[in-house]
Amino acid sequence: MESGSFAPEDLIGPLVVALVYDGLCTFEFAIVAEVFGLSRPEMGRDWYRYASAAIEPGPLRAHGGLTLAATAGLDLLDRADLIVVPGWKGAAVPVPATLADRLRRAWERGARLASICSGAFVLAATGLLDGRRAATHWRYAELLKARHPEIEVDASVLYVEEGRVYTSAGSAAGIDLMLHIIRQDYGVDAASSVARRLVMPPHRGGGQAQFIERPVPADRDDRLAGALDIIRAQLNADWPVERMAGLLAVSPRSFFRRFLDATGMTPGQWLIDQRISQARRLLETTRLPVERVAAEAGFGSVQVLRHHFRERLAVSPREYRKSFAAPGSGSTGASRS
Repeated sequence: MESGSFAPEDLIGPLVVALVYDGLCTFEFAIVAEVFGLSRPEMGRDWYRYASAAIEPGPLRAHGGLTLAATAGLDLLDRADLIVVPGWKGAAVPVPATLADRLRRAWERGARLASICSGAFVLAATGLLDGRRAATHWRYAELLKARHPEIEVDASVLYVEEGRVYTSAGSAAGIDLMLHIIRQDYGVDAASSVARRLVMPPHRGGGQAQFIERPVPADRDDRLAGALDIIRAQLNADWPVERMAGLLAVSPRSFFRRFLDATGMTPGQWLIDQRISQARRLLETTRLPVERVAAEAGFGSVQVLRHHFRERLAVSPREYRKSFAAPGSGSTGASRS
């Protein structure tokens, strides 16, 4: 990536458009503006262009006592590469037919559509989620299912990607989704750079639980976190539950229950997620043969690595490397979806 200082009009990357409406969800909108609209000269001229589009005449009110005006109107959607719906006025508020039609037309010409939280109701109104998996805030999941039974609503995950349509859960999960999109478009280094400026982890898998109903007391969290750090540092070792439990000097049954309460997933699920994350990092940033990547990540064989990649990411390890390897890693550069 080039370094330097670039004015917004100098950027030549994909055009990201955030929808603006009366009753705007301020936090969700701010996520999109912060991730895609903030000046990032370290990313070079190829970085995203950003604008907002009002779906109705202004001035428009936003949560928190704000009044705002958008960059443009709905016509801007005809040029957008990525359109983000930052929440919606309310699950019971109808989506204007003109908006649904514009979004459908944008998708048909190749644009990507994304929603944060209740914004899933807007994408549902387009019909593009029919027959697909979709995420939304767990509070709205049952209503979305009832309104749109043809959608496979998943209330347990942070975000879902299906056929150029992205949906995410509650507000903060929108950040995870936006970082996921950056990883797809520009690779792991770019996503990590943006995450560092946001002071948050660079990657949480979309399948991670939305919330934890019974959090572990803080004094026990530290011990469990320390154990997880040890496991992460030795992912290529064997980690049956009995060995994990030994790190805390508790029984396997107690460890399993405590782990599930703390993370929302089983130890086995968590371990596979960590190994997939490690394999992705190695495929993106190193020249290691796929056989070596499988061993380093703890999968043991290419066949096992390939199985989990197909199951979780719907691609093979080699296909993943071809699409997302960072420039200079010895494979093709990161491609834009």
